[in-house]
Amino acid sequence: MKTVHCGSMLPTPQIVSVRLPGQSYDIRVQPGLLAEVGREIAAVTKFRRAFVVADATVGPLHAPAVVNSLHLAGFEASAIEVPAGETHKTLATVSMIYDALLQQRIERSSVVIGLGGGVVGDMTGFASATVLRGVPLVQIPTTLLAMVDASVGGKTGVNHAAGKNLIGSFHQPIAVLIDPQALRTLPSASISEGLAECIKHEIIRDRQGFDMLEQNIGRALNLDMAYLADLIAHNVAIKARVVEADPTERGERAHLNFGHTFGHAIEKASNLAVAHGAAVGLGMCAATHVAEEMKMIDKPSQARIVELIRSANLPTTMPASVSCDEVYSAMAHDKKVEAGRLRLVLPDTIGHVVIRDDVPADVIRRGIGSLHR
Repeated sequence: MKTVHCGSMLPTPQIVSVRLPGQSYDIRVQPGLLAEVGREIAAVTKFRRAFVVADATVGPLHAPAVVNSLHLAGFEASAIEVPAGETHKTLATVSMIYDALLQQRIERSSVVIGLGGGVVGDMTGFASATVLRGVPLVQIPTTLLAMVDASVGGKTGVNHAAGKNLIGSFHQPIAVLIDPQALRTLPSASISEGLAECIKHEIIRDRQGFDMLEQNIGRALNLDMAYLADLIAHNVAIKARVVEADPTERGERAHLNFGHTFGHAIEKASNLAVAHGAAVGLGMCAATHVAEEMKMIDKPSQARIVELIRSANLPTTMPASVSCDEVYSAMAHDKKVEAGRLRLVLPDTIGHVVIRDDVPADVIRRGIGSLHR
């Protein structure tokens, strides 16, 4: 990661570079950046048509400023609004994006911009990857969850009745622009959801980072902008290094799924009543319980992980209405099932995880059951 100075009065940006074969881009983290996105996008493309996709919640808050910034930078720009919420992360909504783009005569040189949380970023990315067989994409995440996870790495897609994110593609952006000040518009629960992904990154890659997050979790919850900018840059750097090593999830990148195999199943079994970040937190608790039962990780480390999740104001127990059997059944449809064997990402110490496909079914069930205690 490197830092550079810009000519505006904004705080010094933190820039994380992602270097992939045939596709490299920078992730810029800078408070106040939303007002400057036109200039930043103009620096990475010579073309001057842009389409901003935002949902009905984020659009009124941030789309006018983004479109205005694009206009000031010489772009012909317009906004496309889609319904808000995980229940609308579907092919039907992507089709709405296609309709708007094609009606406005999108060209292969046009830039499509995802402005919002992970749902909008994933759908916009998928539309960008497939309309006209692919057009340039810029991600402008406005939730902590999207900033540290969904906007980085090129995963795009939509949900299916059989499970989350089962339809999609890899499509890397040409830039990711992150303004931590956008977090001031969010409810506290959304900040906690994003912290679930921060906790995940520390558990899979950085024991010292885990220690630091334990000490500073209150600063994140209180929206300390200086700390949040550092935390976001640190987390996207972790994810960027994993993505560089494994762009299309053939091996190491699967480590990023820690907590997600259980978590996605909890989301599905709850009919999305459990939000994604909360479900990932629960999934990490369940996975760590499995790891401890299999003698992979010690009890004090397990307790620290669960306590940090709790300190982030995330649940560590599952609603009684969510059936363990339904969660287990949903896990059987996970994308990470290979040759009928469920692959779980499990910690063997804080800062390191391994992939196991030999976890007995009864141990997995007890891991889910531990969430009802």
